[in-house]
Amino acid sequence: MKVLVINCGSSSLKYQVLDMRKETLMCKGLVERIGMEGSVLTQEKIGVDEKKVIETPIADHKVAMKQVIAALLDQDYGVLKDLEEVGAVGHRVVHAGERYSESVLIDNSVIEVLKECIELAPLHNPPNLLGINACRELMPNVPMVAVFDTAFHQTMPPESYIYAIPYKYYDKYRIRRYGFHGTSHKYVAERAAILLGVSLYDLKLITCHLGNGASVSAIKRGRCIDTSMGFTPLSGLAMGTRSGSVDPAIIQFVAEKEKKTMEEVLDILNKESGMLGVSGVSSDFRDLDEEVQNGNVRAELALKVFAHRVRYYIGAYYLEMNGLDGIVFTAGVGENDTTMREIICNELGNLGIKLDLVKNKVRGREAIISRDDSRVSIMMIPTNEELMIARDTYNIARNMGFDPAK
Repeated sequence: MKVLVINCGSSSLKYQVLDMRKETLMCKGLVERIGMEGSVLTQEKIGVDEKKVIETPIADHKVAMKQVIAALLDQDYGVLKDLEEVGAVGHRVVHAGERYSESVLIDNSVIEVLKECIELAPLHNPPNLLGINACRELMPNVPMVAVFDTAFHQTMPPESYIYAIPYKYYDKYRIRRYGFHGTSHKYVAERAAILLGVSLYDLKLITCHLGNGASVSAIKRGRCIDTSMGFTPLSGLAMGTRSGSVDPAIIQFVAEKEKKTMEEVLDILNKESGMLGVSGVSSDFRDLDEEVQNGNVRAELALKVFAHRVRYYIGAYYLEMNGLDGIVFTAGVGENDTTMREIICNELGNLGIKLDLVKNKVRGREAIISRDDSRVSIMMIPTNEELMIARDTYNIARNMGFDPAK
């Protein structure tokens, strides 16, 4: 069965096609600037060096999906002879509230739940819905599956997800910690178990998804018991442009001093803070590394703030799980920034966490990078959220009776 994976943003659409017989990636692509001038589709067929680039007006997500389908069927750059080769479509969806703890087949009732969750993820769920509706209209007979960022964290116990505010706000509005990046945390935890040769259900792991958006999760015997992000993706670690957790009184204080609305201050915390806010230079860790080499003290401070927050959660989760078997670094920074991995691990020796500086010089492939005398295994595992989405989609479609060999 061939599975099409869709990840929609407000003005973008990422996609992949995978042959699930051997979990082989066939092609991947990106539609950018949907509804804007300069719309472009770029598709890469695996095994072909040249990419297909189409610059054409793309008014909305339905038009974008039409362009994706045409590209997939292209005689030279496509990977499908007929659209009927697509056995199922998997959609990344950010927020499902408390309604779903696993991936589900999309029907009208699921659509209504996703609409209800828009207020919990106003920047993410609307474009996710646009992509789903476009696919349902253009491929009405193909099963669609929703895979949720929040689902993996639904195993957290109440003491982990309840905020210490009046309980009526949880009852009335479901204000609680949800967590995000769940698909990535789940994938690398499963890979870590394979890499260590130990059952996932016998392990205590801390998974560090470190990128422009970043989060840390505590995974005990295969279940997430805590994670750094909360009601929204704003809390937890300092990130590229997001502040991470701050004293909530800061919002009112800045609003009054700067004569801004609460919404404007929240916009600052989401878009002008984090690495960008502290450094004053960039949200990109590669730029900050260059600035540090040039003697930029604030860029160095930004990186130290980031590492400090990561260590904070590692230490907290180590104690929460009463021990630790492995730490996993993943996502853009976790996979590629060897210096950041070193800075994070430098102060963890008393916990038995010892990084091997030679083994740490690795990018792009799975590796154990801890010293032989480290009590805790340190791993670098590239994430693959699209594969996890495809797996869930394939399994649900297969259980519906669709031919897995199609």
